[in-house]
Amino acid sequence: MAKMTFITHDDEVHSVDMENGLSIMEASKPFPFALEGACGGEMGCATCHVILEQDWFDRLPPPSEQEEAVLDVAFGITPTSRLGCQVRVDSAMEGMVVRLPEALDFAAAVVANSNDQS
Repeated sequence: MAKMTFITHDDEVHSVDMENGLSIMEASKPFPFALEGACGGEMGCATCHVILEQDWFDRLPPPSEQEEAVLDVAFGITPTSRLGCQVRVDSAMEGMVVRLPEALDFAAAVVANSNDQS
């Protein structure tokens, strides 16, 4: 387990224990700030977009090209944006702060992403 802090777009703070081995998206499901993950974690929608602090972003393996392509259609991306479905929780993430962007038009993100792959 890793205690992580989630900060919503309207500055609500949630410090919770996240289960190791699950993606941030999967581990968020029991909590009120649960990431949608409309595509089920298949990197098809960006509904699990999270923003990490620079030092935590730098500690993780870099995003894949596919993850970067999906993030390109996400609303409010930053240089430290990641898909929550692609970041696995482990005990080394103790103290990580994860910011949640304001909700985007999820249907538009899915359509834009599917158009890019056709």
